[in-house]
Amino acid sequence: MAETLKKLDDLVALCKRRGFIFQSSDIYGGLASCYDYGPLGVELKQNVKNAWWKSVVQMRDDMVGLDCSILMHPMVWKSSGHVDKFADLIAECKKCNTRTRVDHLQGVENEETTHHETSEAALAKDGLADKVCPHCGAVGQFTDPMPFKLMFETQMGANVDDSMTVYLRPETAQGIFANFSNVMNTTRLKVPFGIAQMGKSFRNEVTTKAFIFRTREFEQMEIEYFCTPGTDETWWEHWKEERMKWYVELGIRMENLRFRPHEADELAHYAKACVDIEYLFPFGQGDWQELEGIANRTDYDLRQHQRGMRSMSQWFENKRDTLTTPLAEEPEDWHKGPLSYFDDEKRERYIPYVIEPSAGADRGTLAFLVDAYAEEEVRGERRNVLRFHPTLAPVKVAIFPLVKKEGMPEKARAIYDQLKRGWTCFYDQKGAVGRRYRRQDEAGTPFCVTVDGQTKEDDTVTVRDRDSMEQARVNCEQLEGYLRERLEI
Repeated sequence: MAETLKKLDDLVALCKRRGFIFQSSDIYGGLASCYDYGPLGVELKQNVKNAWWKSVVQMRDDMVGLDCSILMHPMVWKSSGHVDKFADLIAECKKCNTRTRVDHLQGVENEETTHHETSEAALAKDGLADKVCPHCGAVGQFTDPMPFKLMFETQMGANVDDSMTVYLRPETAQGIFANFSNVMNTTRLKVPFGIAQMGKSFRNEVTTKAFIFRTREFEQMEIEYFCTPGTDETWWEHWKEERMKWYVELGIRMENLRFRPHEADELAHYAKACVDIEYLFPFGQGDWQELEGIANRTDYDLRQHQRGMRSMSQWFENKRDTLTTPLAEEPEDWHKGPLSYFDDEKRERYIPYVIEPSAGADRGTLAFLVDAYAEEEVRGERRNVLRFHPTLAPVKVAIFPLVKKEGMPEKARAIYDQLKRGWTCFYDQKGAVGRRYRRQDEAGTPFCVTVDGQTKEDDTVTVRDRDSMEQARVNCEQLEGYLRERLEI
């Protein structure tokens, strides 16, 4: 019986050995919490993103895509609240001088405290006297909590005199809100509709952990789905179901997934409701952690950006520093502002509510890696295998000549050249064929095609299935159709 992943270290070792993921700047000792995707890893992550894009954009009539700039006007982040509010409370251990987010600290009497029980509100009330340092174990030896800004700042401009402070975006969502009217006017979409975006985001996290699970540079896959107020709860339920189904259809086992609703004291200030899709990661003895969040953001964001637009008008008139002054007051007719929507059928104007399914491409990639990993004994030997869904597998087909003679390499190369037009393929003629099979098992390749002595006699090849390890003889003329039937599911 196959064993699933017990320790994350085993997966990290496989990822480096087979070229999935490397430590960034490895030759210089590495850069903490930064990782590079190798030849197999970049294919896997791209397949995850392609599967997401196909599901939420290409297969839907009510969704369009967007690709916004990483650098945006700083007023975007003032309006969204990130400039003033996007910070974590941290405390420094007086014994070991390490910093930890206060909502991650656990009490000495209850080390199984849940996230909502260690919220900032609870810590403000109870203090840090019984909290344990996760690094050295000291109890109650913390400084007073202090804010830690999460946005990376940089300067835009050729010299000091004309430079402007801008930020590396901490999320892709605000670019979608800033382009709401542009998309609506150019596509002529009607509410309800959504805008999807994939892209890099950056957060100066206090602590990072668990390989690519939490890093300072990461890639998001986000949807902002605009709907009529009053229908938001129905659409929230719709997206909960759709997003959970996506993970299951791509091979993640249902017992490793769950919904976790946010408690009232952990909801973001803009959220009416939020639920996390959590995955059982192999951190420690097993740890449920967020894979994707699905939030009901109401009309908060579009209303905030309308206030920001008014603030910019005042700035041009008064030459004030917009980043250090409060946003303009919201007028009484805010629902008729420039980011509102006019419903032709109802003959009314309103600010749409927004449902936001927000997933991490890196976390998703990690979850698919973990869930695909298996160890098993085959004929007295240990086999490591990644049982990826064919849609996600970095390499779909590997092609081997059994030996490097008798015309087998030439025939195998011809098959490789034919198949690579439709799929990512790999050609290998080095070493014993059994070892080549094992290497492809660790790469997660669903099928291996071997040209052998019989190929010259009847133009058939051996096709070996990764999961069952069974082999079938397939005529070369029928090979592409045989594989397509099993890969494109």
